[in-house]
Amino acid sequence: MVTADVVILGGGHNGLVCAFYLARAGLKVTVLERRHVVGGAAVTEEFHPGFRNSTASYTVSLLNPRVIADMDLARHGLRVVERRMSNFLPLPGGDHFLAGEGRTQEQVARFSARDAERLPEYERRLEVVAGVLRDWVLRAPPNVVEGGWTAMLPELLSAGALGRQAMGLDTQGRRDLLDLFAKSAGDWLDGWFESDPIKALFGFDSVVGNYASPYTPGSAYVLLHHVFGEVNGRKGVWGHAIGGMGAITQAMAAACAEHGVEVRLDAEVAQVLTEGGRAVGAVTAAGDVVRARAVVSNLHPRLLFDRLVDPAVVPSDFTERMGRYASGSGTFRMNVALSELPRFAALPQPGDHHTAGIIIAPSLAYMDRAHAQARLNGWSAQPIVEMLIPSTLDDSLAPPGQHVASLFCQHVAPDLADEHREAVADVMIDTVEAHAPGFKASVIGQLALGPRDLERRFGLVGGDIFHGRLTLDQLFSARPVMGHADHRMPVKGLYLCGSGAHPGGGVTGAPGHNAARAVLKDLRVR
Repeated sequence: MVTADVVILGGGHNGLVCAFYLARAGLKVTVLERRHVVGGAAVTEEFHPGFRNSTASYTVSLLNPRVIADMDLARHGLRVVERRMSNFLPLPGGDHFLAGEGRTQEQVARFSARDAERLPEYERRLEVVAGVLRDWVLRAPPNVVEGGWTAMLPELLSAGALGRQAMGLDTQGRRDLLDLFAKSAGDWLDGWFESDPIKALFGFDSVVGNYASPYTPGSAYVLLHHVFGEVNGRKGVWGHAIGGMGAITQAMAAACAEHGVEVRLDAEVAQVLTEGGRAVGAVTAAGDVVRARAVVSNLHPRLLFDRLVDPAVVPSDFTERMGRYASGSGTFRMNVALSELPRFAALPQPGDHHTAGIIIAPSLAYMDRAHAQARLNGWSAQPIVEMLIPSTLDDSLAPPGQHVASLFCQHVAPDLADEHREAVADVMIDTVEAHAPGFKASVIGQLALGPRDLERRFGLVGGDIFHGRLTLDQLFSARPVMGHADHRMPVKGLYLCGSGAHPGGGVTGAPGHNAARAVLKDLRVR
């Protein structure tokens, strides 16, 4: 039996962030990781001889700069480079649309002078709302609690602080805030623009990891969620971690080791140990026991309460609501090894567009049809595909002259049966082939992961990259369940530090940071 101050279930990036802050404060921390490597869904693995790539998460922007600085990730080997172009959209008829610094507005003007004129104001107003919410990424939202004034006062003060920030917006800003939480991305974008390419560029963010149409109410928030980030101090920029996403979590693991965190690999957790209604440790599948003053879970909340916690110590209402916790994204993830760079019909020569996020989804209507087809048939015959070719920025991932590509694909049904995996993979390859003739012939190896594969390998229930849908009833003070937005679960001594907690998914480190603050406060550690 091992004794620690805190035991953390799962060595994903949020678990590592939480472990770092707790250990830096002087606590003895043990991390139990089921797989042979830390990182959760932020890992780099060889998927074909000589070819390595990020296996699940695949691009950097949302990783919080405070976390990067506190963990000193650059000293531990992390280097993030910016894309030389933000996005490239092949369009029907051989046309294309490019987006990037100093380029987007001119490109928009090719399709609509009115849209080009409105673009700067759109970006300004979106950033105003994002700025307010960005301030709340690294703190728990107001929590709905029961009890007397002693319990409620801190939450009232927290709510008041948020209210003052929202009231600091002018009327236009408050209306935009409401729209972005309640409306569909399609309705929001249709109100701003008239041309398809610019609406497709922004609308893509609303369906990333979201099994929904861009016209589904609430999808505007998913769009907003993806603009919180920055790379190397530049807001709204996306980049690539040299060495893949695993370079982030390896740097985090090094920072943890420096502060004495014990990380145990191949240590699947079988049970959260409870005594007298309180979490007091964890038991591994091998029978090892780690007793602790606090238990922190980096797992999807459904996995935690469905499999690891004795239901007898969980309030029945919480159990009921967790049973209805919505989790499932239409994600199909592929890595492909390429003998050469793709040659797009619209831009056949090598160029900066090969470093971009290449979005095959030319309009909101295309995205809407893709979702409808997936709901009807299990997958879309014309899916949404974003392709990145990180080897154009990082030559460590593939042999000289060859490349790796990440295909992040929507939409497939979250319960897509395994026997359809290869057929769906062929559809994704054919979708790229239609815009880059010869692409299919250049594929010399591939890894395809459907939603069930993502669940088995990374614990992403329903393939949900966010550990639960980013809908209004599962956001902010209601994430994962109202009354537990402060990372404290209904079992004393049990905390949630993964993406199922505020502020939600993405490789941010924010839930881990915020959960550590809650644990330190409860253990009365400064």
